[in-house]
Amino acid sequence: MTDLFIPDTFEPPLYFDSANFYFRVLEEQVAQLDFDAVMSSQQRLQGIFGPNSQWPKRNMTLDENIESLQAHKKEFESREAFAYSVFNKSQDKCLGSVYIDPSQSPNYDCEVYLWVRDDSIKLEKALYQTVLIWLQERWPFSRIVFPGRSISWSRWASEIKSAE
Repeated sequence: MTDLFIPDTFEPPLYFDSANFYFRVLEEQVAQLDFDAVMSSQQRLQGIFGPNSQWPKRNMTLDENIESLQAHKKEFESREAFAYSVFNKSQDKCLGSVYIDPSQSPNYDCEVYLWVRDDSIKLEKALYQTVLIWLQERWPFSRIVFPGRSISWSRWASEIKSAE
């Protein structure tokens, strides 16, 4: 039996309201707004999950996006991973996403990925800081890593390789 990603007693939040952002569970209900955000920034987002990542494909469809969001929701419900859609304060524009996954390295509790759409890129540092503080203060994690951000991709690859 493997260790639990989060304790049974911890209830992952369904939303989070901060000074600059509103997070909600990434799910099918936000599909069109999420799709617009992803595709408006498609080229820059390739590699957000690592140098070899091809997500999002140039020709990704709304239906493919819906399938992806449904998979994220199932992971959330089964407590395997947690993905959030990031909105502006008025909740009428999807700004990006946050993904909280079990760490592939034993040196960390979780690995986190985030992105902001191109026309809101100036908010990326604020989003990073908001997510880091939120995870430190509200989640049961003490060792958080942001591959490609708080650790280089090459160092991250070495960490994973040494864990195998």
